[in-house]
Amino acid sequence: MRRAPTILHLDMDAFYAAAEQAAKPSLRGKPVVVGGIGPRGVVATASYEARVFGVRSAMPTGQARRLCPNAAYLSPRFTLYRQVSDTVMELLRALSPLVEPLSLDEAFVDLEAGGVPAETAAVRAVGEQLRRDIRAATGLTGSVGLAGAKMLAKIASEAAKPDGLVVIEPGTERELLGPMPVRTLPGVGPATAETLRRAGIHTVAETAEAGEAELVRLLGKAHGTGLYAMALGQDDRPVVAERDAKSVSVEDTFEVDLTDRTRVRNEVLRLADRCVGRLRAAGRSGRTVVIKVRNYDFSTLTRSETLRGPTDDPAVVREAAVRLLETVDTTSGVRLLGVGVTGLADFTQEDLFAQLATEREAEEQAAGGAAEPAEEAAGEPEAGVELPRRWYPGLDVVHEEFGAGWVQGSGLGRVTVRFETPWSAPGRVRTFTVDDPALRPGEPLPLIGGPDQSSAPAIRPKSVSPAGEAESEAGEEISRR
Repeated sequence: MRRAPTILHLDMDAFYAAAEQAAKPSLRGKPVVVGGIGPRGVVATASYEARVFGVRSAMPTGQARRLCPNAAYLSPRFTLYRQVSDTVMELLRALSPLVEPLSLDEAFVDLEAGGVPAETAAVRAVGEQLRRDIRAATGLTGSVGLAGAKMLAKIASEAAKPDGLVVIEPGTERELLGPMPVRTLPGVGPATAETLRRAGIHTVAETAEAGEAELVRLLGKAHGTGLYAMALGQDDRPVVAERDAKSVSVEDTFEVDLTDRTRVRNEVLRLADRCVGRLRAAGRSGRTVVIKVRNYDFSTLTRSETLRGPTDDPAVVREAAVRLLETVDTTSGVRLLGVGVTGLADFTQEDLFAQLATEREAEEQAAGGAAEPAEEAAGEPEAGVELPRRWYPGLDVVHEEFGAGWVQGSGLGRVTVRFETPWSAPGRVRTFTVDDPALRPGEPLPLIGGPDQSSAPAIRPKSVSPAGEAESEAGEEISRR
């Protein structure tokens, strides 16, 4: 434990939803839910206006719709979120060389390593200036916690929400933690909490009073010893500047169970390509290919194959993923598929067999190239041929006449678009056919800095009022341990 609150924890407020409100003037002050919008979708983030109705992260979207039917339900736009996250992380790195990102919207900072005096007044001033800088640079708000340990700094930022700052003075930890539920402590999930509850332990104070020996008896040596230290407010974990990614993976949940073997195979190929795209974007390669299959009854299995060397070749990953799929019975129905790569490295090793297969495929296509277009035109589209565009709610679009906007909803061959920008007034709504040649997907616009915009709109919780429409789903992950 440090003698001064020089560890800072930043957590952006309702990040995805707040970014959508900043981007879409018509949604400001209204309930917004971002996540999967299909029957099996899950809430990623809910705005504070939606939380009033009981909507929470990780809640099934169907349940969220029942609780808050008038919210705007939008697909995630990770391109925008990453852009905002990069801006925020640059502000944090200006404070200290020791910045430990936990996700796109959350990070620890060691202020002492950045030369900030180990005094409460000094670190508080840095925290307040950081909040002002984030608002000016992104138009969004973040909550800051300051303490002498990582666990306490995170608890402080949670207490500061939304758009606040809380400092926990060293020496006050046990008094502060005592009445809190045991789930407040890191590493205490539902199973551990239930074990403690059966032993009559409900709060952090009761956890400390139980003693180390009793916690070890209940939870095992490693978990029990660590939990006892946490209950006493002791957390010596350092801020780690680089947390190396251990795997890269992507997955999709399907609205209807897949039973057709060819469709399942095509989805695995598509996921493999997405996975390699993320792998290459991170400048990495991997040695082990993993597939994940969740069946209709929620049973989940994984299969893996370790290659002879690290690779970022899409042909290698696709072939390995298909080989793994052949070992799995999918005839009863598949609700989720995933493809991942583990054993990451900073170099690649060519797979000659995959290279030969790729060259052979190219030769076959070249040999039959003249006849293929006529055959495709005469029959039904083959698997893998691009289907008609899907207009997901929240998607950025551009119309040749009306300019930039976003999709409010689509169906029955039509798509409804609201034309507005982050720096405009709430825009008008127009409806087009889904194949209108004048309408095309667009790129996310910056949240601030647009025409006639001198400062960013702060996104704060406001009075709740009904909002409109929306729908979709996404799943991709870089896991760190």
